[in-house]
Amino acid sequence: MQLIKSVKWSQILAIIIVCIGVVVLVDHNDQFYSTPIMKVTSVKNYGSNKVTDEFQNRDYEHQQKVTGTITNGQHAGQKLTIGNEYSDSGAMDQKLHPGQKVFLTIHNHKKLQANVKDIKRDTTIAFLITLAVCLLFVFLKKQGTTVVSSIVINTILFILAIRLNSGNNGANVIWIFSVLAVIFCTLTLLLVVGWNQRMWVSLAAVISATVVTLVLLMAVFGITQERGVYYESMQYVTQLPRPLFVAEVLIGVLGAVMDESVDIVAALATLKNEQPTLSKRQIFNSGRQIGRSIMGPLINVLFFVFMAETLPMTLVYLRNGNSWSYSFSMNMSLGMLSSLVSAIGIVLTVIFASFLSSMWLKAGER
Repeated sequence: MQLIKSVKWSQILAIIIVCIGVVVLVDHNDQFYSTPIMKVTSVKNYGSNKVTDEFQNRDYEHQQKVTGTITNGQHAGQKLTIGNEYSDSGAMDQKLHPGQKVFLTIHNHKKLQANVKDIKRDTTIAFLITLAVCLLFVFLKKQGTTVVSSIVINTILFILAIRLNSGNNGANVIWIFSVLAVIFCTLTLLLVVGWNQRMWVSLAAVISATVVTLVLLMAVFGITQERGVYYESMQYVTQLPRPLFVAEVLIGVLGAVMDESVDIVAALATLKNEQPTLSKRQIFNSGRQIGRSIMGPLINVLFFVFMAETLPMTLVYLRNGNSWSYSFSMNMSLGMLSSLVSAIGIVLTVIFASFLSSMWLKAGER
């Protein structure tokens, strides 16, 4: 509530102006794309038909006659009329409206024959990114710069790691993302927390909890011989799915345990400064109490994040006559496994953060 009261009307006006400016600029950036773009000027619906599959799933397909003007490339300024088909479900297509911009695949440049490849959505994405950055600066002030910087740096590092993994055909994916995780954690904590004892305690707790979690995961895999783990749900993976799944779990666990570790260590550091006479056991018990209050919401958040992304494909499986158990195994099993592993990491972080804080934190130090 105090944060909201601190926001001034001038800051709100500045956010509105900046967001509108970004939307206008991105909406007119067609010349920066190599893929042809067409702005839809008129749409005419001229037919529809009902479609029913073998499982009695019903849908309606519609045909459109779309007219527009190409806005970039060698055909810029030329008018074009193409057909578009869309369904009510919108699973693999979308209804077009006047004013939208679409990417084209041109089949014949002389006769200018093309079809819709995808809809241009960068304006919406740019607006949301701009709004998020502006809100960070408004509410966090100078610290917003460090948060945004850490996000940008981590994004660049993540892209580099993916390119490095692709160049090695996935041969060293676990090692690549293990090193990346350490760099992620170190840079993020340095930028957000600063060079102090809290940073080093948090870093040690995060790395310790993550390593122990992965060791437990690999041990369980070895004991159970991975029975019940269905990598078939990773349908489009062109490399060994098991190492890639471990790397995915590693990155997923890291984000949650880093947030939790920083919260616990920061709270215990403040407690130690206010009551320097507290014993190590009292600090440790205090950390456990703090951890109990925050690990429940964290575990639930990760559960919903991992499971939500599997929901659309699970519904498709169920609507096509598959049993619940088969649909769950093929779609939700890896998400559930990721949630369980993350929950173990979150619980272990409470122990490591509390223990290391009781051993290393000293009153009066920052």
